[in-house]
Amino acid sequence: MKRFFDSGRKRELKSLEKLYSRDEFTFAVVYGRRRVGKTSLIGEFIERGNKKAIRFIATENTDTVNLASFAQAIFAVYPESSVFGSFPDWEAAFGYIAKQSKGEKVIVEIDEYPYLAKAHPAISSTLQKIIDRVLQETGIMLILCGSSMSFMENQVLGYQSPLYGRRTAQYRIMPLDYYDSAEFFGASDLQDKLLGYAVTGGVPQYLKVIARADSVEVGINEAFFSKDGYLYEEPQNLLKQELREPALYNAIIAAIATGATKLNDIAAKVREENSKVAKYIKNLMELGIIEKEISIFSESVRNGIYCIKDNMYRFWYRFVPGTITLIENGNEHIYEKKVKPFISDYMGRVFESVCKQYLSRLNAEEKLPFLFEKIGRWWGGSPITKKETEIDLIAADKNSLIVCECKWKNEEIGLKTYKDLKEKAAMFADKKIYYYLFSKSGFSDGLAEEAKINAELTLVTIADLFNV
Repeated sequence: MKRFFDSGRKRELKSLEKLYSRDEFTFAVVYGRRRVGKTSLIGEFIERGNKKAIRFIATENTDTVNLASFAQAIFAVYPESSVFGSFPDWEAAFGYIAKQSKGEKVIVEIDEYPYLAKAHPAISSTLQKIIDRVLQETGIMLILCGSSMSFMENQVLGYQSPLYGRRTAQYRIMPLDYYDSAEFFGASDLQDKLLGYAVTGGVPQYLKVIARADSVEVGINEAFFSKDGYLYEEPQNLLKQELREPALYNAIIAAIATGATKLNDIAAKVREENSKVAKYIKNLMELGIIEKEISIFSESVRNGIYCIKDNMYRFWYRFVPGTITLIENGNEHIYEKKVKPFISDYMGRVFESVCKQYLSRLNAEEKLPFLFEKIGRWWGGSPITKKETEIDLIAADKNSLIVCECKWKNEEIGLKTYKDLKEKAAMFADKKIYYYLFSKSGFSDGLAEEAKINAELTLVTIADLFNV
């Protein structure tokens, strides 16, 4: 998967290499949700150039055990000194590294840092002292890595953290977009590649699991709809690892998945006070599981709606709860019979997200009619039709708009769709408007002919999505 790193993690790798090249002490913080590929990224970075590195993964254990494990990681790099066995404390361990490195470039990685801090609450203060007194005059590159988003943001990067102001760089590792996710599926059909992204949300570990099967659909069935499937209990396990009261978080996600999009409606479904539910929703938003979507030109967040941002959660809560009895009974063809008939409807919102990512890629390369400043869905009352109207996607700057229709249907888009979109966009007559139509199944001859003579109209097929 070297091509994956050269594409999906190109920016992070380039930045880490630049940091490593500095002739001084550097300190990087790498964090992101579980399974997103943080450890693999650091491993790839270290492997390129065969860099000298002390790699240590903390565990949910005592401080004494973690310190002993750290010592073994040190002795794996400096074996001539392993007669010492261990160190009395963390300061001694880092002091030893500084002395042994003798000014050479060496990486010290502490993975799952929150586990270390749980066993030794003063470790951040200790590291602050170590950085200030021991490491500043070395060429060591310290990397702290963690999956607990709230801990890393508050206890490592936050203003109140003893480590605040010490870090040289920080990397929040995000899931892959549709384009880089496709790399995992090799020669699969393009629609299947989008399906693989749609059920994994671009999380590398999930992509690997689905891609191991004979086909994407077989991979989905095995991962989600069998008792020993990798993703069958994944959302519940993640909630237990990351959050207290996982049952209430589960209920909130389920409420949103079944149509409750406003705070009042969600609170009513889970039978809790609005204030409490709002706090829990904030935590889920910090984890990237849900988001509050606001109409692109709205000036008030109150008009926003809550939706599930993470595609793996979205797929799981849409299809798994209603099939649990079948899964527990060992039925083998659940995806084919209970999911596939409804997958086109599920893919609709995912396709909108894919189209948004596509435009963002083109925008970054300045391959659009203008450089847009914001992008999102639009909904609201039309002053022309006096009716509630929705537009799948709008990209905008101060003077221009790209107005989009995104259709995941088993039929071609025709001239009527274009005409309807123009009518919806008529309320923005004071802007220069470009029209982009995205279609799973292509376009009618009439619409294709219109696009040839109309510079304001662009037609985008699935093949075009992968030609960027």
